[in-house]
Amino acid sequence: MFITKIGQIPALAEREDLRKVASRYPLKVSSYYLDLIDVHDPHDPLARIVLPHQDEFWEWEWGSIDPSKEGEYTVLEGLQHKYDSTVLMLISNQCAGLCRYCFRKRLFINKKSPEVLKDLDAALRYIKEHPEITNVILSGGDALMLSTPKLREILARLREIQHVHIIRLGTKVPAYLPQRIISDQDLLNLIQESSWPTKKIYIMAHFDHPRELTPLAIQACHSLMRCGAVVVNQTPLIRGVNDDPQVLGELFKKLSFYGIAPYYVFQCRPALGNRPYVVPIEEGYQIFEAARGLCSGLAKRARFTMSHFLGKLEILALTEEQIIFKFHRAADNRNTGKILVYERNPEAYWLDDYAKPLAVHPLAYDTLFPSIYV
Repeated sequence: MFITKIGQIPALAEREDLRKVASRYPLKVSSYYLDLIDVHDPHDPLARIVLPHQDEFWEWEWGSIDPSKEGEYTVLEGLQHKYDSTVLMLISNQCAGLCRYCFRKRLFINKKSPEVLKDLDAALRYIKEHPEITNVILSGGDALMLSTPKLREILARLREIQHVHIIRLGTKVPAYLPQRIISDQDLLNLIQESSWPTKKIYIMAHFDHPRELTPLAIQACHSLMRCGAVVVNQTPLIRGVNDDPQVLGELFKKLSFYGIAPYYVFQCRPALGNRPYVVPIEEGYQIFEAARGLCSGLAKRARFTMSHFLGKLEILALTEEQIIFKFHRAADNRNTGKILVYERNPEAYWLDDYAKPLAVHPLAYDTLFPSIYV
């Protein structure tokens, strides 16, 4: 069962301000996940993840509808090709819960979003015609919210393309609705059939807080791993959820205990309405490094990154006066590995909040940034 109206949550039913927020940015939470929340605690971190907050009411015009300009990398409806070896297929606009800080709110605000893939044949033709593509990401929305038969069709047809080695399923189902995995043997069989010794299925899980790692969630991830999938975790850094080194460090440690590799910690994107959830970059870096300092090597594999229009930037280091970024992967692959040095700005939430870089090594900034700085 899914809750989609404030009136379905007795403790919040009279909150008119929350009704207004939910009318703008929809509410959806599974019964399972709602049972993990203390709805009477205004500081409950899991409530912060999924229930409307009054702060959204005051700042719902903050941010951009498409903060990473994904539209500019869309090669056909529902298919993005930003990095040479990787394409992203938006195969669903359904999730088992709607994260308040979602950077693709546009898919849920517009129920008939033109961005969701509708022509699978065209997408597969594009992938076949580009032999440099070795990775396909199935996302949305949530890949595991597709029916198993539909997912089977997509995976089977992708496995017919010889140069596609890795298929990634972007999902928060293990956190929001682990029963979807545990109770569907056909889904587990599909994962086992599709994850080969030389061509793996990766589950890009999304646990934000240690309390999400319930026995059912762990069982779901273990079931996927037993079927040959590789399970990794990515989470944004969220104000009021995991912006504490002890909490983030505990998340890293528990993930490593359960065999789930900490993969990325993302700078929360400045999407429309996200202001209450965003931590400034430099504060976030210090939280991230303090959390890693509490962990063993296996638990500290995550990178603190920003999914910018120009590429995936790792927030690499802070000095007293400067912040240093590195292109973990650039949209123009010639720039991958380049180092950007900026004067510090403690109020910066995104790369664009910094002035022109003090230095770019080993490439001049006017080559790397032809239009972002004017």
